[in-house]
Amino acid sequence: MANNRRVERVASLIKREVSQMVMLDIKDDRVGAGMVSVTDVDVSGDLQHAKVFVSIYGTDEARAETMEGLQAATGFVRSELGQRLRLRRTPEIIFREDLGMERGTRVLSLINQLSQERAEKGLSDEFEADSEHSDSAMPTIPAEEEE
Repeated sequence: MANNRRVERVASLIKREVSQMVMLDIKDDRVGAGMVSVTDVDVSGDLQHAKVFVSIYGTDEARAETMEGLQAATGFVRSELGQRLRLRRTPEIIFREDLGMERGTRVLSLINQLSQERAEKGLSDEFEADSEHSDSAMPTIPAEEEE
């Protein structure tokens, strides 16, 4: 078993090399259908398996096509890594789509939408925070009666 420092170094090297391959060496047209960036690499403790997380910008069609292209290029990527990194055993490569950026963008848009709706209704966050924590019972005005 490799120690954690070695696993992290190998993961970092794989990330750098796969990023270069995606930009320059993989000739499959499907990979160019969406903008691809390698966001993370997770290497197992025994250095036998590596999950490469990629973020793909584009339509759902382009993302699916790009993932197919990357999975088709797995053998090429593994053989290139073997030559470039000179490890005793080259890890098996598994491409996974990283949806974290998409989820983050969606959450931010929902937060902005809620903020906009509150601003339109005239409610402020300070008023809500004060009313939730106050000891006195304040009457609430239903939404229909607001002016």
